[in-house]
Amino acid sequence: MRSMGILLSALLSLVLCTAPVRGTVKPGDVITAQNVDEAGDMISPGVKWCVQRGMSIHVVAPQEIELPKPYVEATEKYAPQVRLAPDGLKLENYVAGLPFPHIDVNDPQVAMKIMWNYEYKPFVTDDGDARNFDADTGTINAGEPLKVERHFILDHIRTLYYNGRIFVDPKPELPNPDGIRYKGSLHPILEPSDLKGVGSTSIRYIDPKRQDDTWLYLPTLRRVRRLSSAQRSDALFGQDTDADSYGGYAGQIGWMNWRFLGETKILAPFHAAHYPVKWCDPPGDFAFCDDWETRDAWVVEGTSKLPQYAYGKRLLFIDKNTYLVAFSDIFDHDGQLWKVWMNEWSFRNQAFPNAHYTYDTPFAFLPSIVMVDVQLQHATRAALPSLAYPGEEGWYFNKGAEVGNTEDFFTVAHLIAAGS
Repeated sequence: MRSMGILLSALLSLVLCTAPVRGTVKPGDVITAQNVDEAGDMISPGVKWCVQRGMSIHVVAPQEIELPKPYVEATEKYAPQVRLAPDGLKLENYVAGLPFPHIDVNDPQVAMKIMWNYEYKPFVTDDGDARNFDADTGTINAGEPLKVERHFILDHIRTLYYNGRIFVDPKPELPNPDGIRYKGSLHPILEPSDLKGVGSTSIRYIDPKRQDDTWLYLPTLRRVRRLSSAQRSDALFGQDTDADSYGGYAGQIGWMNWRFLGETKILAPFHAAHYPVKWCDPPGDFAFCDDWETRDAWVVEGTSKLPQYAYGKRLLFIDKNTYLVAFSDIFDHDGQLWKVWMNEWSFRNQAFPNAHYTYDTPFAFLPSIVMVDVQLQHATRAALPSLAYPGEEGWYFNKGAEVGNTEDFFTVAHLIAAGS
């Protein structure tokens, strides 16, 4: 069984590198279980699995996405001086913007350069706050609605970046004697009642030799638990997502061996019409149903260097224009498809008409994410923001202290106080 799984994985890699895209879709088409083969290689095996079980794809005309002017200016100013260290694990002379605006597919370091572009991608470069979102987790049964087992509501997911800053003073870097790339925090959980107050906070360092500092607070035990970097691949509390999968991939670039599999055209939701999310009708209600469009993408494979890492490898389908992950297929150590992560992107100047905040160029709002365990036929779907909070903008980009996104939020003391 293991050799067969490895063989199938190798064949998938070969197809991505050499085969023409077989998809014959056009704007106006609706891809369902009945005609999913028309999408061909424009969707991954994981996405196809979801369509075969009820998710549908409404195909619309593609739209170019404008990058923020300060980011473009930073790229033009600083990219000529950026170099990749011989081992590929560090950027030299990086200040801000896209490190490698010109990708050569024949470059021996092409995979690492794509991934460093992903790390310093154009959107949410200084700080971000996602508020009041909910998640359902449950079982997918053929022909039936999602059987919800647990419902979660989370107060905040916040991120504060220390380098590569272009919007919020101080620029281009916060005072940074410890060499921090960013701080991230997810707390407190508001529902379910048995997890109320639980949260986590972490520090990512620029130097890949430094492991993340990650703490998990469990108020029922009145203790803070330190997590190893390998444990970031573990799904907690009965749901399917893990910290390293957030956004498609949220691990340290240097902790993976990266391999370039090719460039291709994919279908992906980059201009979702619904905000908040619209879930598909049963039995596809484990996933979002919205507009998908043709996008040019890089395909990169990542294999962890960390011992005891849960996954065998990840396949990332990365949009060339924005360097955002459209979807990611995740495999077990036998080479079998295990999970799929899907992002629903929606570029807009405001969360909705008359929202408090307006952005000069459309920003990458994310109405929902979905992670499906295809082996257990289990799914976790998250609405960002929650449909239970009408009028909540959900996403706040590059607002700093104005929305409470300050260094105090990312301390263990705040983690405990917010959860108590």
